[in-house]
Amino acid sequence: MVPKALNEASFADAVSKGIVLVDFWAPWCGPCRAFAPIFEKAANQNGDVTFCKVNTEDEPDLAMGYGIQAIPTLMAFRDGLLVFEQAGAMPSHALQKLIDQVKALDMDKARSEAMAHKAAS
Repeated sequence: MVPKALNEASFADAVSKGIVLVDFWAPWCGPCRAFAPIFEKAANQNGDVTFCKVNTEDEPDLAMGYGIQAIPTLMAFRDGLLVFEQAGAMPSHALQKLIDQVKALDMDKARSEAMAHKAAS
């Protein structure tokens, strides 16, 4: 499965349901190009997860809105909640471990923690 390209208009809807991994990248970025086949392989191995990419050159406002300061940056969403964010490419075993952890999340607990964190901010 080829990761879906997202833009500002499609982003919110795309991350609102299920497990969604988003790779923020740019065509000129060497580490982004190195991570791309790892991301695509994980997409082929995890049909129950949606894989998306945001080209930061084409979508600078979207990247800025999510505070992207380094690329590649990987974000994981589950049911619209951002549950993971990390800059830098990761090896395939680490990406699969992340996917497994996101699948195993207790979403009631994750939502509760997110609301508590938001209230404290």
